[in-house]
Amino acid sequence: MTLHLKMDDRDDRYRLDDMVQGLVGTPTDRPEGKLKVSGKASYAMDVLPDDVCHGVLVRATITHGKLRDLDTEAVRALPGIRTVITGKRMLRNPAQGMAGKAPVQGSDDIAYFGQPVALVVADTLEQARHGALALRLTLEAKGDAVVNPHDPDASVEMPKKEQVLIGDLDEAMKKAAFSVDQHYTTPGHSSAAMEPHASVAHWHGDSVTLRGSYQMLAYNKAELADALGISEKNVRILAPYVGGGFGAKLGISPEAVAAALASKELGVPVAVSMTRQQVFETTMRRSETNQRIRLAADENGLLTGIGHEALVSNLPGEDFSEPVTQATPFLYRGENREIVHKIARIHRTCAGSVRAPGEAVGLTVLEIAMDELAEKAGIDPVELRKKNIPDQDPTDQIPFSSHALAEALDEGARRFGWDKRNPKPRSTRDGEWFVGMGMASAVRVNMLIESKARVTLSADGRAMIETDMTDIGTGTYAILGQIAGEMLGLPMEDVETRLGDTEFPPASGSGGSFGAASNGTAVLLGCEEIRRQLCKKLNCEDADMTLKGGYAIVGNKRIALRDVLDGDTLVGEGHVQPGKAEKKVRQATYGSYFAEVGVNSVTGETRLRRMLGVFAAGRILNAKTARSQCLGGMTFGIGMALTEELIHDRRDGHMVNHDFAEYHLPVNADVPQIEVVLLEERDEWANPLQAKGIGELGICGAAGSIVNAIYNACGVRVRQLPATLDKVIDGLDEAT
Repeated sequence: MTLHLKMDDRDDRYRLDDMVQGLVGTPTDRPEGKLKVSGKASYAMDVLPDDVCHGVLVRATITHGKLRDLDTEAVRALPGIRTVITGKRMLRNPAQGMAGKAPVQGSDDIAYFGQPVALVVADTLEQARHGALALRLTLEAKGDAVVNPHDPDASVEMPKKEQVLIGDLDEAMKKAAFSVDQHYTTPGHSSAAMEPHASVAHWHGDSVTLRGSYQMLAYNKAELADALGISEKNVRILAPYVGGGFGAKLGISPEAVAAALASKELGVPVAVSMTRQQVFETTMRRSETNQRIRLAADENGLLTGIGHEALVSNLPGEDFSEPVTQATPFLYRGENREIVHKIARIHRTCAGSVRAPGEAVGLTVLEIAMDELAEKAGIDPVELRKKNIPDQDPTDQIPFSSHALAEALDEGARRFGWDKRNPKPRSTRDGEWFVGMGMASAVRVNMLIESKARVTLSADGRAMIETDMTDIGTGTYAILGQIAGEMLGLPMEDVETRLGDTEFPPASGSGGSFGAASNGTAVLLGCEEIRRQLCKKLNCEDADMTLKGGYAIVGNKRIALRDVLDGDTLVGEGHVQPGKAEKKVRQATYGSYFAEVGVNSVTGETRLRRMLGVFAAGRILNAKTARSQCLGGMTFGIGMALTEELIHDRRDGHMVNHDFAEYHLPVNADVPQIEVVLLEERDEWANPLQAKGIGELGICGAAGSIVNAIYNACGVRVRQLPATLDKVIDGLDEAT
């Protein structure tokens, strides 16, 4: 039986609070953790059939134009070469997250430097790589390729639905007692997941099985089927373990379709894994942004106007554009509001979702501007933010489902010792280092996505969860097991969670910070259905039944579950869908960041000394994995603030720093001790778990707190991220 819920209204039943097993919320270890650290967890390229062939992608060396010919004869004559795959079904672009259909296909039209145009397949990886290097391409370049979003020849679009105009911002700026009107830039970013994209395809008659590294299998299945021109029922995707995604693995990428095409032609399994350079150049990048922030405030520091204008980029024809202004319409008050969103169509690697799309870069910039306003108004940055928290969404005029920003700001300030901060820049020295503190708000939109799960309670009293949900390092195996164990009164060792197989019920997938809450709700509903069946066997109401430690307790009777089952196996399926609730209230998660940095007075080098994050995201399902997600998010913020930027050649748009040697991720020396505080909160509008997403909240605004700390330390305001030492040192003399 399936228990279905459409989230049309608040759910104030607090079902998990009625349970007594004591699993949900605790810092539970990941059940698959030992497999991962011992190398026993099988990732995409870890399970290779004996007769597997290997494929290597060949990519274009022009920016825009046509592939006229491939010299396949010479390559096919090389030792071990089995075939060369090209043609109309090859992917030009990766699929956007939740696309559910094939992305742009066809190897003949070249849209960006590095676009895949062919796959060379051989008996061994070395032979395939040799063949790929030897394959000669005849390419015809077009001379009108625009690779810079600021090029006057770039086509710029302004989608109507992305623009907001309320009141008169220009007039508010004129009348403001204090105002900010500044431009800021953020560079492109790479997801840079540890595990490269990889797929192993094998056909069985008319059906294909793909073992890959992907985040959203229900959508990926539809995308692969559409790309291959076959029915979804003939596609199976396996992804039990995924070595990180951060958005780059939301949709299928070129290697998946290429592997499937080659396997179909040869009749043997084909494995295709991307090199690190190929991952950077042919999967999703975060768009660079150029943002203008306008803030108008009265003499008391109350915002009367807020403007946020953003220019982003993507390939021609792509629907996605970085939602830079996603949080601006509801984060702070201000009766005059103007949101402007522009998309420059250029020929660079496809832009798509990178962890925390929108707020990661948009909120960072807004929080730097708020710091500038606080200084102009002579108001403490924490107090400025608190007094501008609106009573309801000021743009859509709907109430908030829950709102803990003020609490997060106060708690963060107290724990960090914010009262010891000297607001005057360059006031604190430690030898040759200037020392300063900065802070920022955190906010991230919250979503519920349709999801299904099947829960089975076997005759021996053990439970099994089945869903095609993925675990990309976020703790899904643990969290779903905790929910089922809590609802059915079982210890974790008596719950098995099976993920990453499209033979299982389709889940939301991992992305947008909605996975745990959406699929967790489906698991909860499946358990509710099993509880209903148990009550029928016990002839009681659910409120009169307690499940704990593998026993059912009704009145003064304590019966082992296996005795209640009496040889039967119970199955419950849960199905949750978003409904009217998301339109009735504004759902978001909130938090705060506090950072202390040292800026070297001689070199301009910045060193982060300590950092604190305080977060409210509804019910915390697993304190350990939630903290881990926040630590990772804040580390991402450190990279955004100080080191990370994609660099493109201005002539042809190719990516210059396309590996870990040159794309500077923060490493151990860059990351000090980070403290994470999780606030107690429930959100009845979110789902029956009262839980909200937390994975991306830890990024949104984090970089802003560090940049603000740099200003407090040395008086240099960096508006072009990242704040590398060359930008800081240039301003040190001016700030003297």
